[in-house]
Amino acid sequence: METFKKLFAEFIGTMVLVLIGCGTAAAVGVSGTGYLLTALAFGLALTAMVYCVGCVSGCHINPAVSFAMLLSGRMGGGEFIGYILAQFLGGTAGAALLLPLLGDETGLGANALFDGNVWLSVLVEIILTCIFVLVVLSVTAKEKFSRISGVSVGLTLCVVHIFGIYFTGTSVNPARSFGPALFVGGDALKDLWVFIVAPLVGAAIAAILYKILYSETAETPQIPETEEEPVETE
Repeated sequence: METFKKLFAEFIGTMVLVLIGCGTAAAVGVSGTGYLLTALAFGLALTAMVYCVGCVSGCHINPAVSFAMLLSGRMGGGEFIGYILAQFLGGTAGAALLLPLLGDETGLGANALFDGNVWLSVLVEIILTCIFVLVVLSVTAKEKFSRISGVSVGLTLCVVHIFGIYFTGTSVNPARSFGPALFVGGDALKDLWVFIVAPLVGAAIAAILYKILYSETAETPQIPETEEEPVETE
C-alpha cells in the first residue's frame, strides 16, 4: 500500500505539472508576457506539488530527478523503475487532459529543437537539467532544508524556464516532454529522444557534482579515552 501511494503521488504530481505548465504555454504562447507566465506556471505548479505530495513520495515528478537519486544512492532500482513508469503515465494523462481543452494544433507545450540544431539543443538541456537537479539534490539532502525545499526547487524551475524557453521550450523533464509529443506527433515526436536523453545526462552530471560537493573529506578526529588515575586520599 505504501508503494502504491508513492507511485500514485508521482502520477498525480507529474500530471498536474504538465497540465498547468504545458497548458499555460499552449494557451498564452511563449512570447511577450506569455514567456514569463509559462515560466511561473511551471515553477509554481512544482512548488505546490512539493508541499502536496512531497511527504508521500518526495515529489520527484521528473525521471531526471529520480535518475539522480538512483545514482546518488538515495533510492533503489525497483523503486526507480516504478517512479519512472508513474511519471511517464502522469505526463501522458496531463497532456490527454489538455487535448480536448486546447487541441493539438496549439502544440500542447511540446518542446522543439533550437534552430533545428540537435547538438545545441542537447547542450542547453544538459546544462539546465544539471542546474535544476543539483539544486533538488542539495535542498533535499538535509532535514533542516525541508521547509524551504518547495520554494527553492520551484524558483529554480522557474529560472531555468526563463532562460531556456527561448532555446528549446525547456524540458529538463522527460515525462513533461513525452506526454505532449505523443499527442502532437510530427517533429515533436521525432525529436523527443533529445528531451529524454539530454535531461538524463544532465542529471547524471548533477549526481556526480553532488557527490563531490557533499562528500565527507575528513572524519572528525576521535579523542582517545584515558583512564583517570585514582586520587589517593589520606
